[in-house]
Amino acid sequence: MNTTTADQQSRLRLVMAQLNMMVGDITGNANKIIAATRRARDELRADAIIFTELALTGYPPEDLLLRPDFHERVLRGMTEIRRQVRGIDVIVGYPRSDIGGLSNAASVIRDGQIIATYHKQHLPNYSVFDEKRYFVPDSLPCVFEINGVPVGITICEDVWMPDPVAQATAGGARLVVNLNASPFHAGKGREREIVVRQRIEENGVPIVYVNQVGGQDELVFDGESFVMNATGEVTQRASAFVEGLYPVDFTLRDGRPVPLPGSLAEPLTGEQSVYHALVLGVRDYIEKNRFPGVVLGLSGGIDSALTLAIAVDAIGADRVEAVMMPSRYTAAISQQDAQAQAQAQGVAYHVIPIEPPFRVFLDSLAAEFAGRPPDVTEENIQARCRGIILMAISNKTGRMLLTTGNKSEVSVGYATLYGDMAGGFAPLKDVPKTMVYRLARYRNSIAPVIPERVITRPPSAELAPDQKDEDTLPPYAILDAILEMYIEQDKSPEDIVAAGFGDAVVRRVIAMVNRNEYKRRQAPPGVRVTRRAFGRDRRYPITSAYRY
Repeated sequence: MNTTTADQQSRLRLVMAQLNMMVGDITGNANKIIAATRRARDELRADAIIFTELALTGYPPEDLLLRPDFHERVLRGMTEIRRQVRGIDVIVGYPRSDIGGLSNAASVIRDGQIIATYHKQHLPNYSVFDEKRYFVPDSLPCVFEINGVPVGITICEDVWMPDPVAQATAGGARLVVNLNASPFHAGKGREREIVVRQRIEENGVPIVYVNQVGGQDELVFDGESFVMNATGEVTQRASAFVEGLYPVDFTLRDGRPVPLPGSLAEPLTGEQSVYHALVLGVRDYIEKNRFPGVVLGLSGGIDSALTLAIAVDAIGADRVEAVMMPSRYTAAISQQDAQAQAQAQGVAYHVIPIEPPFRVFLDSLAAEFAGRPPDVTEENIQARCRGIILMAISNKTGRMLLTTGNKSEVSVGYATLYGDMAGGFAPLKDVPKTMVYRLARYRNSIAPVIPERVITRPPSAELAPDQKDEDTLPPYAILDAILEMYIEQDKSPEDIVAAGFGDAVVRRVIAMVNRNEYKRRQAPPGVRVTRRAFGRDRRYPITSAYRY
């Protein structure tokens, strides 16, 4: 509140604003910042509120940052925040244009005035990040006072490097706040805490780490904002994947702020964290793009079963439609299991056989196919019949089509362009097949909705007589291990063979990955949950003579 009473000088209350912002909605984001600030001031009695990296624009705004009109709206948004807020310090992230270029910045607003501004020093340009495309780095610290406490500001990547926190403490900071837009992958929360603890060991000051939450295209931000004291102990942790305003109280000892113990949410781990990320990513993609609902093909297999569970958990059963499209090769138990799950989850369910259109296509192509034996062509026609049916329903109803393929299949091209790859969003795009099974078990541990037989049956595309995935692919346990080493760890074939895998299977898998880049370029976006997802993370040429 920026008063000078003895009581105020003996304590400090900050609020971590772990919010879900919408990229490009500058007016909406500004209004959200103003409303959160008023609540922090009036209800939570805070001295300051900390928003996340580029909170005003949403993160990442990508090439919107290249538009002059975009920056005019940013200026209007900042002006509105300054006009409407008094009696509390506001630390807000936004893109700041000045004579030196565009900065990823954070400013401190006090009673309508900007009293301090920090410009991000370390611009990540790896994995999903390409900030050097847009921003210029700075090299100066920023320290200001809240109730007499010197506070240093850093932004996201800055805390992963030693110098920005060291500069702030050398400039007198007794507390450091770190504004983040740190995307989720499995295990990321622990990595953040390890890094922040390193900075504290080097500098001996507490750090408040504030992270955004929400889905943005393929990225999901998990929040899990936290406070770490000067000895490296986590004293407070916000819930993962949940919006909220989290007050943080400090007592002052010899002029140094000491964070008091606060609510300590248990970090989500393993399948639990991945499942929550998928649900949030699907929900935000649907809601932020204003789709009335979704439709998906429910085959009686594990991938579509898990996708249906995620969709219902994301937006509710009343907005989800499942369609079973049996072929001449579809087993009766597949139809039974699909119907059982649809009924258990209470979704609209329809059965549309593909035999009639499949027969028409075969008749139309009879002359062209004369003298040629059946092969994968006929399998792909069946998949494309399904794609046409689902896209027609999507077009007619406005519901977005969810594809159901997983990362293992996408990696090796075990999917049909314009067939099972058709759609608007792919929830399992970055989920390996072995993880699909673990996630199905996890979801059933909450409430059993996926029939047990779906989980235990050998997987099959059911596009040919007695077909099994392992007729075409190595067992998924072996396939996924090879794919992780090759795709996520950039291991060479020799390294993977040395790890215990057969030379022939390794080279076969790698060849499949390499020749199917053209398919992945045409795949819909999907939730990123691993360290190396196709698309933003892994960008390989389609045309390449590089061989292993």
